[in-house]
Amino acid sequence: MPGPPRLTAEQRAAARGEALLARQARAAVKARLKSGQLSLSGFLLLAEQDPRLAALRVPELLAALPGIGDAGASRLLAELRIAGSRRVQGLGPKQRAALLARLDHPAQSSP
Repeated sequence: MPGPPRLTAEQRAAARGEALLARQARAAVKARLKSGQLSLSGFLLLAEQDPRLAALRVPELLAALPGIGDAGASRLLAELRIAGSRRVQGLGPKQRAALLARLDHPAQSSP
């Protein structure tokens, strides 16, 4: 089995920089979700345009919503039969619809 790809120092530095930007983008959006400035439907629209956001795991997304938290996210995922390892980009149309039906509330501002 082959090992990890061999990268030059420049390629590693570029990858670290991209990873940092992705973490910062996800943290900023989760803060907007937590504060109520962004709704779940607004997030899903943003995630369709930004692969950094689409890579967010669904439990992290749900836990960032006001009043949900980690325990509520786990409970909701179990009720809706969504795997805890699922990423936003991997949600099917029925799963998205079920999440929106249960959780979407109007945000104070647009995405």
